[in-house]
Amino acid sequence: MDLDFTEAELHRYSRHILLQDVGAVGQAKLRAARVLIVGAGGLGAPLALYLAAAGVGTIGLVDHDALELSNLQRQVIHATARIGRNKAESAAETLAGLNPEVAVDIHPVRLDAATARDLIPRYDLVCDGTDNFATRFLLGDACHLLGRPLVSAAVLRFEGQLSTYTSHLGAPHPCHRCLHPEPPPDGLVPSCSEAGVLGAVTGVMGTLQATEVLKEILGIGEGMSGRLLLWDALDARFRTIKLRRDPGCALCGEGATIRDLSAHAAPPPLVCSAA
Repeated sequence: MDLDFTEAELHRYSRHILLQDVGAVGQAKLRAARVLIVGAGGLGAPLALYLAAAGVGTIGLVDHDALELSNLQRQVIHATARIGRNKAESAAETLAGLNPEVAVDIHPVRLDAATARDLIPRYDLVCDGTDNFATRFLLGDACHLLGRPLVSAAVLRFEGQLSTYTSHLGAPHPCHRCLHPEPPPDGLVPSCSEAGVLGAVTGVMGTLQATEVLKEILGIGEGMSGRLLLWDALDARFRTIKLRRDPGCALCGEGATIRDLSAHAAPPPLVCSAA
């Protein structure tokens, strides 16, 4: 572990280094970490900002989409002057201004099975900031099969949810299919572009997501693996549900039938970061 910090790094991260559970060793872990964020939108915006501010050494940004005016109500990493530009590129520009010591890998591509197989092994941990079920299930399956933790958040209207999936470590850790075995039928669950979302809700959930990523890297606190956090903003109420591994799960169960990403051969919709 490289504990050689510059004077500027010591000053920038001084509030971390003061924390007993972080310290210089923890900050060195953050600097060495590589995190992939899929979706540079409502969730990915605060997530990426706080990871960069924290000194996570390498951040990968995956987003095929172009910035639109309607995104700016919640996607606070972007700027009006960048409308029409690729979101991953726009987000990277903001992160460079916030913390030039962080390396940002830009992946302005559509996430499909081939891209997931290529990108995910390059990183230590993956974050889901998308809002379509095709990409969510692709990420969940890929992270399990490729052995990477997945920190996943979702928002709709005034509500959010969050969990971490580490099923590749084996029992008792559940995978995302233990909670939702299959994607819901088309049209059953509206997207944010159809039902709306309060912009600040994405900020809260993205920041919670960033907190869980930092905890996973540092190895501190109680992680969200095996738990689902639910937040109702209108009632200002959080609750946590315990998740259990399903012995019959098609992905992580004893007789698992999903052993590769062939079911995701057809490209999912664009990595939509309207969340």
